[in-house]
Amino acid sequence: MTVKMLNELLNIRYPLMQGGMAQVATGGFAGAVSAAGGLGIIATGGFSTAQLREQIALLRGRTDKPFGVNLMLMHPEVEELAALIAEERVPVVTTGAGDPSRYVESWKSSGSLVIPVIPSVALAQRMERAGADAVVAEGTESGGHVGELTTMALVPQVVDALSVPVIAAGGIASGRQLCAAVALGAIGAQIGTVLLASPECPIHENYKQAVLNARDTGTVVTGRVSGTPVRALKNRMSREYLKLEERHASREEFEVLALGSLRRAVFEGDDRRGTFMCGQVAGMVREIRPVAAILADLMEGYEQARRGLPTL
Repeated sequence: MTVKMLNELLNIRYPLMQGGMAQVATGGFAGAVSAAGGLGIIATGGFSTAQLREQIALLRGRTDKPFGVNLMLMHPEVEELAALIAEERVPVVTTGAGDPSRYVESWKSSGSLVIPVIPSVALAQRMERAGADAVVAEGTESGGHVGELTTMALVPQVVDALSVPVIAAGGIASGRQLCAAVALGAIGAQIGTVLLASPECPIHENYKQAVLNARDTGTVVTGRVSGTPVRALKNRMSREYLKLEERHASREEFEVLALGSLRRAVFEGDDRRGTFMCGQVAGMVREIRPVAAILADLMEGYEQARRGLPTL
């Protein structure tokens, strides 16, 4: 049986989709990814329903290519956002931080492909039963909110458990890693960290420089104690958070430290009080490049890696 790759499924040039990074994935940024041949994703994290409508209009004013919206299911306006996504007939819907089952039928009725982001086989199976068209299996190497399983362990287990396609995410910043993901059974990849280092990405220059300066061990996961693990770059903020966890601080102390920390990183570049969400592949990102160059380089590296595999 011939496997349909992500670019064929979504009618885009490359089998690559951009992650729904809260506060980062604006209509302008997502539009740049879609125009460059990937699937751009607008993140709802940080946007009201009215603002999401504006971001969708902004993207559509810049490109006629397919795009998606990522619905963060813990958003206080989740019902309104879900309805707007159906109303706008968004081509692709991805979801995170919860179970989107109750919205799947309305989205599919409006013509959307529904592709939830999942951290485990159990949730992947639930999403398939709910009618998902595919899933993104995201390993703990990724930036932002993470699960426990690595991409290498998660992707093949999800592939074996489902009949719908699987997209790999977490730890993918090169063609070699994309080739590995395809070898594991994925039809393409969702990428995020590597796209932070682009002129089109709207994060503060301090954030971009922090990504460029990161080493292989430059990230840390906070929030495991509270059950909300987040991977970010090591800085004063993350170290302070880990100290609070060590002494079992109160919820109020965590809130005082963390409230608004992502916005401070994205918009102010505050390397003392900001949370610079970032994946483990930050150590591979060494220069600022246009989104189009990043995607093209990933595909060239994929072809080189595929052709260079030894015959056993």
